Amino acid sequence: MLRRLLFGSSLRIIAVIIVGTVAVAALMLSLAPEPESQEPPPQIPFAQTARVTAGSGAIPVFGSGTVRPSEEIDVAPQVGGKVVWVSPRFQSGGRVEAGQALFRIEEADYLYRAQEAEANVAASRVVFLQEQEQASIASAQYELYAERRGAGDPPSEASPLTLREPQLEAASAALSRDEARLEEAKLALSRTQVTAPFDGFVREESVDPGQIVNPGQPVGRLFASAAVEVVVPLSDADAALVPGLWGLEAGDGARDVTARVIAQYGEATYAWDGYVDRGESSVDAQTRTIDVIVRVPGPFEASQEAQSGAVGGAPPLLVGKFVDVEIEGLSPQDYFQIPRAALQPGNEVWTVENEGVVSIVPVQVLQRANDEAFVTGALRGGQAVITGGLQFATEGMRVQTASGSSR
Repeated sequence: MLRRLLFGSSLRIIAVIIVGTVAVAALMLSLAPEPESQEPPPQIPFAQTARVTAGSGAIPVFGSGTVRPSEEIDVAPQVGGKVVWVSPRFQSGGRVEAGQALFRIEEADYLYRAQEAEANVAASRVVFLQEQEQASIASAQYELYAERRGAGDPPSEASPLTLREPQLEAASAALSRDEARLEEAKLALSRTQVTAPFDGFVREESVDPGQIVNPGQPVGRLFASAAVEVVVPLSDADAALVPGLWGLEAGDGARDVTARVIAQYGEATYAWDGYVDRGESSVDAQTRTIDVIVRVPGPFEASQEAQSGAVGGAPPLLVGKFVDVEIEGLSPQDYFQIPRAALQPGNEVWTVENEGVVSIVPVQVLQRANDEAFVTGALRGGQAVITGGLQFATEGMRVQTASGSSR
């Protein structure tokens, strides 16, 4: 009984303590001072910026294309017969020189024809000399006959047959005919040996000793090694930056508009110097681009510049290689280079002035390179332009940049 009384008293004491603690806490909260209310700071967006560079010199025009031969021909004999010899160089990938024999056709038949033609010329020359002598005798006889007739009789003209003029003309014509046949036989004999018309490479061949070939039958293909061409499709805006494009004459050798052809081989990059030879006079119906032809002299020599280290020596500029091309374009007086990321839709640039104020500047785009754009407009060198961080901008808005709290 005593234990129950003690336990009840403990519970009452604990309850009193808890109620008192809650009452004291409520009193302290009610007496605490109210916190001062403050307006949230203004939200100024952060923008990434870069600097405008004042341009100088020529604006590069970038393009790409595939290397093709500047000259390429089919190899075909001009006379027929059996092939008796083929040069070891006349095979796919072989290098040949101008005037070098590629293969020979059996010449016996053509040699006999030349000898027969020589005999005919000799016989015709004898006939011509005989007729020439007889014509001289006939002329002398007629003059003697005219003197014997006396001065009183009217002179009469001798007929051409009397003076043997037609016979002499026929003999002369026969001699000329046989001489022409002799030259033709000699020419056919010389054509039994087929030679390379220029220095170049063999793209393909299909002839072997013992094979019978006919006149005009293609048996191989050669392309010149002196130069190659790269067809660079450009938009009309890029083509307009090529100086004097439409005044260039194909093959005139003018090298006023320089270009560089860049090719990748393995892990290394190589470059060759070239020039713009001409522009096509029509627009491609599918791509709506203009083909500009860049010519590269000496493509099979070592490249003039290696842009990165390589193993195994410098390669040639191979036909069929896909390459990048950089053409030296126009040189405007006032233009600027900006990061391509700074060029906004609608050809606008967002500049950042003092105190982080944004201005929207319209520009005219001259060229878009890999990471740069060349433009004209109301810009200045060193000016900050927004390259990221904003989805949209309005005239006069404020931004924060890495160089300051509001710029």
